[in-house]
Amino acid sequence: MLKGLFSFQGRYRILHQTWFAFFLTFVCWFNFAPFATTIGKELNLLPEQIKTLGICNLALTIPARIIIGMLLDKFGPRITYSILLMFAVIPCLATALAQDFNQLVISRLLMGIVGSGFVVGIRMVAEWFPPKEMGIAQGIYGGWGNFGAFGAEFALPTIAIVTSFLGGGGSNWRLTIALTGIIAGMYGVIYYKSVQDTPIGKVYKKPKKNGSLEVTSIKSFWAMIVSNFGLIFALGLLAWRLEQKNIHFLTLSQMYIVWLALAGLFAYQNYQAYQVNKELLTGQKTYPANQRYQFSQVALLEFTYITNFGSELAVVSMLPSFFEKTFALEHVVAGMIAATYPFLNLVSRPSGGLISDKLGSRKWTMTIVSAGIALGYLMAHFINKDWPIPLAIAATMFAAYFAQAGCGATYGIVPLIKKEATGQIAGNVGAYGNFGGVVYLTIYSLTDPSTLFATMGIAAMICSFMCAFFLKEPKDSFACDETEEIIIHQPVFIEE
Repeated sequence: MLKGLFSFQGRYRILHQTWFAFFLTFVCWFNFAPFATTIGKELNLLPEQIKTLGICNLALTIPARIIIGMLLDKFGPRITYSILLMFAVIPCLATALAQDFNQLVISRLLMGIVGSGFVVGIRMVAEWFPPKEMGIAQGIYGGWGNFGAFGAEFALPTIAIVTSFLGGGGSNWRLTIALTGIIAGMYGVIYYKSVQDTPIGKVYKKPKKNGSLEVTSIKSFWAMIVSNFGLIFALGLLAWRLEQKNIHFLTLSQMYIVWLALAGLFAYQNYQAYQVNKELLTGQKTYPANQRYQFSQVALLEFTYITNFGSELAVVSMLPSFFEKTFALEHVVAGMIAATYPFLNLVSRPSGGLISDKLGSRKWTMTIVSAGIALGYLMAHFINKDWPIPLAIAATMFAAYFAQAGCGATYGIVPLIKKEATGQIAGNVGAYGNFGGVVYLTIYSLTDPSTLFATMGIAAMICSFMCAFFLKEPKDSFACDETEEIIIHQPVFIEE
């Protein structure tokens, strides 16, 4: 595969075009972080407001990833990704034109929708690569796409300075942020015209029912309901934060209205889930063994994604200001140093997928990597102004490697659960990454970086133990090719 990777032919061309689409969505998604302090000074924002904007940036990605997952399974990745890239123009221009905190909140909430693009490529890559190469293929897609966070933190401040003559001599963050959306929109047109959903002769499998994930046991149905509540809880937490002192984007009565709307959304989700799984719940339908999967395994993957990608989202959002304030650095320098964290995505996430492919056990790969995440963040917990800056960078790089490798290992498993529902399952797991980001950034907004790192380290430690005892190896994790996969049966987790 590594030889074919540089050929830019066939499935490798699709892989390259798709990771670059993800790269652009990440540049857009994180185009605020490197300018946070500059924007705060220019628009007279309070520190609490800047931290809250980081949470807003993640919030709508939670429901968006689930909705995008459903649309993806129905319409295919080509159309879905193209439209999402073109949509990115709207929140980027809205951010660039914002004049106050309220306008920034709206623009960053909309930007969260762009962050849902990740799940689209998961399905695209799964259509083009066999199970035995799933880990490395998904790792390259996710890792090289996540490299967009590095592009945002390292390149965007440079562009803003180079174009400062157009902004009256100051950092031209408005033009820079607007450009990220315009470029993404242009690439959306290119992507639509140059890719296809599946190789020639392969049928794109769609779920038989839409509106919710189809499960294969009553126990899994109730587990899915609990999972849905967790995502609603994260949105409710954001509403609470927007009502707090020094924020006041929402009044108390408006917060209650939002909570009521979220309760209605949760009820609607449950109704849709019941409609999709009605035959199962009423005993009219049972699934043969080779079509069953355990939603508990999906839930465990959701937890792994909280600890790896959720922590990555939180750290990428706060690390520039952390280095700036801890070591009294200029914001451009701090942004470039902080960019070392997402920079590792170029190799770390693909290596997580590759290790998952080569170790022969996706379960133990996930367990070991989660333990590494715990160790990394617990070390970062002790960083203070007395540390040499190179040592602080090394500690965050150590945590970065394992967090990003954990993302690759997680999505080395996700597409092997139930192929035709990959979009929905990837959306659920991906949404919990954002759940983690919202919860972690809320903790950060109420405490300090040291507490955040400690919390993320402890969560990863718990996750490692749970993977060791409860995660199951997917059936046919290492099938050689698509033909073998189709002839034998769809790789699934077997329901006990």
